[in-house]
Amino acid sequence: MDSNKKAARIAGVLYLFVGIFGGFAEGFVDPKMYVAGNATATFANVVANPGLIRLGVVSHLLDATFFLFLVLSLYTLLQHTNKGVAMAMVSLVALATGIICLNAVFQFEAMQVAVNNAYSAAWGIEGSKAIVLLLLDAQHYGTLIAQVFFGLWLIPLGYLAHKSNMFPKWLAVVLVAGGVCYLIDLLTAFLLPDLGQKIHGIVIIPSAVAEISMVIYLLAVGVKAVKPPIAANTL
Repeated sequence: MDSNKKAARIAGVLYLFVGIFGGFAEGFVDPKMYVAGNATATFANVVANPGLIRLGVVSHLLDATFFLFLVLSLYTLLQHTNKGVAMAMVSLVALATGIICLNAVFQFEAMQVAVNNAYSAAWGIEGSKAIVLLLLDAQHYGTLIAQVFFGLWLIPLGYLAHKSNMFPKWLAVVLVAGGVCYLIDLLTAFLLPDLGQKIHGIVIIPSAVAEISMVIYLLAVGVKAVKPPIAANTL
């Protein structure tokens, strides 16, 4: 049990790093650079903040790296419950991290186009603005697509948390609900964008609550003490 608690707290630290680097990159840098449908404003933002773009790219890569190590640590902790489900959880995170890294390439190349005069000499300033917006469009929608896997991995995690008896039942339910809300947010963003913009701030709350709750529980508690089965009286 002590080893399980230690492993869980390591997972909690990794999850915290995912939140810090992912939150900085996706919550601060990306919105500061990208203005949907406005090539001039997006280009100006990138030209004015190349250093911030570099920090954002590195943060995305660190986010992906810590995310991968996080799911591997949780796999080690929970694989005894259902190895197939645990492997599915790892696969979903591997897909998410791959997309995160590809998106970082789009963001870095947008900065290259904006600050390197060779591109404006070849395409003209308006052409460069259009390319920068296109690259950051690709990053923006790529992040939304990655959200499929941000959501889906929480569902097997919630299942394993429930079946393992190492976490409280309420936390397992919240994790599954958070995963479903990620998917709802994604589907409305693509299928019903006007509605998606209206409900985004609301529907994402359960997802945030689920992930923050898991981080706090892993750091503060680790895992629940699982009582061994009581031996039958053989007298």
